[in-house]
Amino acid sequence: MNEFANPLTVLFAFLIGTAAGSVFIYLSRQLVYSRKLRVAQRKAAHTVAEAQTEAKSIVQSAREEAEKMRMANENELRERRTELAKQENRVTQKVETLERKLENLDTRERDLLKKEKSIDEEMEKVEALRGQEQLKLEEVAGLTTQQAKDQLIEMVESEMQVETARRIRQWEQRIKEEADEKARNIIIHAIQRTASDIVAETTVSVVPIPSDEMKGRLIGREGRNIRALEQATGVDLIIDDTPEAVTISSFDPVRREIARLVLSKLVLDGRIHPARIEEVVTKAKEEVDAAIQSAGEQAAYAAGVHGLRPELVKIMGRLKYRTSYGQNVLQHSVEVAQLAGMMAADLGINVNVARRAGFLHDIGKAVDREVEGTHAAIGADLVKQWDKNPDVVKGVAEHHFDQTETSIWGFLVSAADAISSARPGARRESLENYIKRLKALEEIANSFKGVDRSYAIQAGREVRILVKPEEVDDLGSMRLARDIVKKIEEGLEYPGQIKVTVLRETRATDYAR
Repeated sequence: MNEFANPLTVLFAFLIGTAAGSVFIYLSRQLVYSRKLRVAQRKAAHTVAEAQTEAKSIVQSAREEAEKMRMANENELRERRTELAKQENRVTQKVETLERKLENLDTRERDLLKKEKSIDEEMEKVEALRGQEQLKLEEVAGLTTQQAKDQLIEMVESEMQVETARRIRQWEQRIKEEADEKARNIIIHAIQRTASDIVAETTVSVVPIPSDEMKGRLIGREGRNIRALEQATGVDLIIDDTPEAVTISSFDPVRREIARLVLSKLVLDGRIHPARIEEVVTKAKEEVDAAIQSAGEQAAYAAGVHGLRPELVKIMGRLKYRTSYGQNVLQHSVEVAQLAGMMAADLGINVNVARRAGFLHDIGKAVDREVEGTHAAIGADLVKQWDKNPDVVKGVAEHHFDQTETSIWGFLVSAADAISSARPGARRESLENYIKRLKALEEIANSFKGVDRSYAIQAGREVRILVKPEEVDDLGSMRLARDIVKKIEEGLEYPGQIKVTVLRETRATDYAR
């Protein structure tokens, strides 16, 4: 029994001790909480006292400030009242002055009325005398007043018609001379401010190779490598006896550039087989696409044309690999944009529209091998899709005068295009060959009977022939144009086409003696 009593006694004593400890802790915490509460109450009371003191100080300051403002407003009000009183005095004086002037005006008006009445009476007398004189003149001349007026008007009208026609001819001649002079100055000014590099390119590219052994590897067993290359790139590879060189031939400059990159990488890498060729062709196409986009962006920046749609920029970039008679078309487009902008500034029209139309005028050449039609019409359709400015579309469509009507933008872009492409040296011909071709054109035209004189213009793209009207009639002019065209085609080499225009002018001359 005692064995079990001791543990119970211990447990009971532990519980009593625990309870006593809990009570002690609780009382200790209550004591701490009450002490903190008293401290907080003292701080709150102190804070309230400080706030009340500060509020009294603020109220006192506000009252003082309000008093100052009231005094200032009262002073300002007194000053304004004084000023108003002064203005009222001035107005009163002006009113008195005006009243005196009105009285003077009334007096003058009465005097004028009296004078006007006397003038009217005098005018009636004058009219009566003039009527009497007119009757006497009619009796002497044998004509009524209306008949005399009609004769005088007829004489004046006939003289005025002659004089007007003469003046109109003079003004037309003067305006034409001034317009020609201004146009020459504008064009010369634009040419002097523009300089560009001319790069002649052909339809073939040459890729150097380290040794002639590489030619056999490029051809491959039974020609499988060269066939894979030509099928993947769409070009012709010419592997002949030329030492350490392979020639790439294609009418499409983009394909030729892709093939050049592929061939260079394969020669550098050394691994040449159909699967590797396809892989390299894919990467080369991606590089060329990136180069086309970059070239278009750089050209647009150089031309000062901003805000173009990415589609137009990419198509323009393709012109980097396109040439026209040896002239790089992208460089030509930048130059045309700059020239058109300069001339537009001199003419006082929209420079941005002129630059944009000049930059995009040959965009059709980027896709003219894929779409039917002239490059001007194709380019106008492309621009119309992404550029909603009708003036830009007109400049692109009309720069070769293919439309029935030509706007100022068509003339402007055409002039800039001619300056860029038609001057000696801009295209493939040298200056000497250029001059020789122009002389040959004129000699061919002058060799026909009835030709008075001829002029090769538009950089040799047109020859104008003046015939003697007494020797060549209208039908003969048509036959002469056809014969000259035939002789030019047979005996002259020239780029593009040449327009032959025969002019027959009949003049009637007589002398007044």
